[in-house]
Amino acid sequence: MLTLEKFEEASEIIKRVTRPTKLIYSEYLSSQTGGKVYLKPENMQYTGAYKLRGAYYKISTLSEEDRAKGLITASAGNHAQGVAYAAKAFGCKATIVMPTVTPLIKVNRTKSYGAEVVLHGDVYDDACAKAYELAEEYGYTFVHPFDDLDVATGQGTIAMEIVQELPTVDYILAPIGGGGLITGVSTLAKMLNPKIKVIGVEPAEAASMTAAIEAGHTVTLPSANTIADGTAVKKVGEQNLPYVMENVDQIVTVEDDELVGAFLDMVENHKMVVENSGLLSVAALKQLDLKGKKVVSILSGGNMDVITMSSVVQHGLIQRDRIFSVSVLLPDKPGELVKVAQTIAEEQGNVIKLEHNQFVSINRNAAVELRVTLEAFGTDHKNRIIAALEAAGFRPKLISAKLY
Repeated sequence: MLTLEKFEEASEIIKRVTRPTKLIYSEYLSSQTGGKVYLKPENMQYTGAYKLRGAYYKISTLSEEDRAKGLITASAGNHAQGVAYAAKAFGCKATIVMPTVTPLIKVNRTKSYGAEVVLHGDVYDDACAKAYELAEEYGYTFVHPFDDLDVATGQGTIAMEIVQELPTVDYILAPIGGGGLITGVSTLAKMLNPKIKVIGVEPAEAASMTAAIEAGHTVTLPSANTIADGTAVKKVGEQNLPYVMENVDQIVTVEDDELVGAFLDMVENHKMVVENSGLLSVAALKQLDLKGKKVVSILSGGNMDVITMSSVVQHGLIQRDRIFSVSVLLPDKPGELVKVAQTIAEEQGNVIKLEHNQFVSINRNAAVELRVTLEAFGTDHKNRIIAALEAAGFRPKLISAKLY
């Protein structure tokens, strides 16, 4: 069982390896929601995620004999680094099975802590099955990433820190993958103050906890296809479900597109890189009535590779109409391109790219195509630029924007 005594013990033990992650007040998110929104930046932990808490506490409870056998786990990345880091601290061997699609930064960092990495399968569940096979074959001690109450106890220490720093907190939002984080946080939060509302957040395409609650038991989703790779879990933990059903007040889901916008918000307003799974608790804020409430969103991790980051930024800028493309047809004669550029400049549009295609029509005198990719301040500014082009007689047509 999860007990207050265990949570208190874990809170002291994990201090050996964790970095204090003090709450950050977000003026931007507070203005958006009408509440007082604070961020719990677990993306700033040594391993880039909260998972170190549960991994280290779990390993601390193992016997010397179990540790000497070597540890094994499966993970999409963050638990992998937590186990690798904790195993190194305890001086024992660790083998980590990770999905083949795991971002390179997570793979390399896991290796940097001295662990052996095995890549297998497309999602966490595939990797987990392989890890159990290897544990059986070599006699390793398995450290489950979420379906383990000691692991959940370690994760729940986040709630202890939140309540100590903000005793009057009204809402705590936490991402849900397999359920270890939300189990620990919700259970301890309710122990410390039953009035605290705990909201779990899942990616819409991997809502395995929502499915489990609706069914009354854990179920396996046919797929877990989401950019929130750290929470792409097809089946939540058996041991977690009863605690979640008892202590979590509400579970909401977030579409991948909403995570893209949340990433931009975090980078531009807080100068922090937070991975897509860690942004679930930020993207969900707009779904709740938080006026006048004190709210803490747990940023569960920040392990994001640069290629993914650049892709998310590009899609975010396009999504918010800060980058867009238009096609205009021009007579093929000198001066027409200058007129388009002048019209855009007068509306303070910034041209990023031009493509001039003389072969769009067999009658080049009648029309050549000009594709223009522009930077704007947002939707209103984009609409003003388009209106100006229309007024100048260029008949602009919006087309799919690409920066490459």
